[in-house]
Amino acid sequence: MPTRREFGATALAGLTAKADRKLEGAFVFEAPGQGVEAGHRLRDHARFAAPARRVRIPAVIVGGGVAGLSAAWHFDRRGFRDFVLLELEQQAGGNARSGENAVSAYPWAAHYLPVPDKRQPLVHELCRELGLLHDDGTWDERWLCHSPQERLFIHGRWQEGIEPLVGLTKADAAQYAHFEERIAGFRLSGAFRIPMEAGLAQNTAAHRALDGVTMGEWMRREGLYSPYLKWFIDYSTRDDYGTRAADISAWAGLHYFAARAPEEKGPLTWPEGNGWIVKRLLAKLGRYVRTGAMVHRIQRQRRGWLVFTGDTVYEADFVVYAAPTHFASWLIDPPPPRWPIDSAPWLTANLTLDRWPANHGVEFCWDNVIYNSPSLGYVIATHQNLNTRQDKTVWTYYWALADGRAADQRRILLGGDWNWWKEKILTDLERAHPDIRRCVSRLDIFRIGHAMPRPVPGAIFHPERIARARHQGSLVYANCDLSALSLFEEAQYRGVSAADYVLRNASSTATR
Repeated sequence: MPTRREFGATALAGLTAKADRKLEGAFVFEAPGQGVEAGHRLRDHARFAAPARRVRIPAVIVGGGVAGLSAAWHFDRRGFRDFVLLELEQQAGGNARSGENAVSAYPWAAHYLPVPDKRQPLVHELCRELGLLHDDGTWDERWLCHSPQERLFIHGRWQEGIEPLVGLTKADAAQYAHFEERIAGFRLSGAFRIPMEAGLAQNTAAHRALDGVTMGEWMRREGLYSPYLKWFIDYSTRDDYGTRAADISAWAGLHYFAARAPEEKGPLTWPEGNGWIVKRLLAKLGRYVRTGAMVHRIQRQRRGWLVFTGDTVYEADFVVYAAPTHFASWLIDPPPPRWPIDSAPWLTANLTLDRWPANHGVEFCWDNVIYNSPSLGYVIATHQNLNTRQDKTVWTYYWALADGRAADQRRILLGGDWNWWKEKILTDLERAHPDIRRCVSRLDIFRIGHAMPRPVPGAIFHPERIARARHQGSLVYANCDLSALSLFEEAQYRGVSAADYVLRNASSTATR
């Protein structure tokens, strides 16, 4: 079972409201000095002890999520090894962290990697290095998602696939066809690419205007009112952006559908989700990484920067700032302009099941979604397991708090205690699994106040976003929120791009 050390929180136990069964659980990553508490200390400009030692080093990476690890990966593969990566939490990986218990490994957020197309060389290169992509161009079958992949609970039964199929009228089908036709056109335009910078030069004035309206408004203009289609688009924007279609930039909403090939292989997935990638990166890069190292000030000096963390101040020529960009005004002295892009709150839970609940319709899949649920459903961590029989399993459950202002939703996220959230999660799952309470023995919850950027209208072409994405000076930004899109590929691109800029400028500085 999960240890208290892993979760950083005292386990909670209680009886469910509708069953005699004891259910244990905890909030994870909430030990003193971590997670929410650490972020709020920075926000409130708390006092920190003076550093006891000073270390001279050419480069410091701040933040150990996928962007920071990607910057470290690029440094290392280019032969530049005189740097350090500082991570606030006890476990690097950011939204790609993972856990494990006696039943299975499981993700704490990001749980898959879309199979990249040939226009994504960085992802291809990483996949080759990790052994996912073979020299003959084939993908390792072990990690391509096994069938069945997706299902939707609708009208009292499970159907195959997440797009609603049951109960559609001719009008619904016609609107689906119209939407797909419009997406095909946007795809062919080349304006919607991954990483998004690759397509920005192809954006016409008409494309840019899409960032000025919501996805909901664009759908109204297109005459797309089918409740099934509206639900599917809203589910998709909540899933990737933590934001409803009625609130998201139409450009960002269309990017979700138009930026990828219509028929993908995969995705690539593992029991621990993208934690599998993080573990393999850390096996190579771990010597550079300092966890539990909360950076509380980054101060400009005449040449370079002072980076304060714990009892150490690093004197660096360059800083790669890969932490969430909205923290920058709390950390950097002098502070940059306030970051204009908000972030979405998110909740993830891992449920350990001693037995499988009853099922009606299509069999259990990797990804399981409930129609008209406030949540995003659950993925099954044991889905990739090749055992012919496995009585116990772990489900990773996702809930984007997407209704209304993000600040209000963060208060709700942090205001509810474990029992309150446990009841909301189990009640939601009872829509499809009435006997779920008799199956679950443990339920652990990860609350993420700032899980991902919210690309509301104006975010994509906001001058401040564009300015920070353009590297200059000796402190460069690298988080995926520079794209306003929370995607693995965007985080990797931003990290590598920032590291490459540092390498070019460090070389020119050394030759002067």
